[in-house]
Amino acid sequence: MNVSAWVWLATLVALVAVLAVDLLIIGRRPHEPTMKEASGWVAFYVGLALLFGVGVWAVSGGQAAGEFYTGWLTEYSLSVDNLFVFVIIMGRFAVPRRYQQKVLLIGIVLALVMRGAFIAAGAALISQFSWVFYIFGAFLVYTAITLVKNGEGDEEDFKENVLIRWAKRALPLSSSFGDGQFRVVTAAGKRLFTPMLIVMIAIGTTDLIFALDSIPAIFGITKEPYLVFTANVFALMGLRQLYFLLGGLLERLVYLNIGLAVVLAFIGVKLFLEALHTNNLDFINGGHGLHWAPEIPIWLSLLVILGTLGIATVASLAKSAKDRKRELVTTGH
Repeated sequence: MNVSAWVWLATLVALVAVLAVDLLIIGRRPHEPTMKEASGWVAFYVGLALLFGVGVWAVSGGQAAGEFYTGWLTEYSLSVDNLFVFVIIMGRFAVPRRYQQKVLLIGIVLALVMRGAFIAAGAALISQFSWVFYIFGAFLVYTAITLVKNGEGDEEDFKENVLIRWAKRALPLSSSFGDGQFRVVTAAGKRLFTPMLIVMIAIGTTDLIFALDSIPAIFGITKEPYLVFTANVFALMGLRQLYFLLGGLLERLVYLNIGLAVVLAFIGVKLFLEALHTNNLDFINGGHGLHWAPEIPIWLSLLVILGTLGIATVASLAKSAKDRKRELVTTGH
């Protein structure tokens, strides 16, 4: 897939334009979006991603489109899992609902910047060292095992990192969010930082950790930097509205972590097999590829990911409904 400089430029301009509209909406009227508003925006972004995939199909063929859709679905699923941590952070720092949109939007911008840097670094590594897939594959399998061991996080699992603890200790902080800005002026004329700054540090450092998982996963689907970047963009752009749309449903997705663990493990194994197939490390088979190692086609990857996430979602909702009925029987309501 040959992507020209002007296509990259047009994509970045469109991204900036969409972000600018979001910033204007939130800046002029901070509020908690209604279900209708949130669902409309989520449907818009999902439709935009589907339409973009059709465009990729028309210009570059079915293989590239399949890679985009599979990558986008994987990143979107990981983004939903990220919302659990966002919920914990919002609750831990008691962010008023009307300011949560602003926090999420700035967090998404930070995530895009960080992932853009990781994508550029990952693409450079892959072009120079094909053996990096061994590392990516092992890392994804390790992450999958960690997800299964730890299960879903709760508020007690959130640990304030060194940067957050330093900021709370070293910066002059107010106890109020004020009007949602990062700084506030007291009646005595003293300038203080609001808790909003600490929240953004928490969101930003969390975004960094998320990028470490998501970028190796997407490179396991496609090596084309443009598809990697656009899949991440479309997965993140509707995240703010999805946060409000899902609401309490997040707590009911009890098996999402297991589903994501299966997906990450599958992609990790896929990467490892591909690395073996194209091997050039001298201490493995004399630097020659192991042709018995199969290359998993993109259609099979898409089916596995769709099937796994579908089963995890249905099983989660079924368990939540069963637990709720049991609770009603126990309480006598």
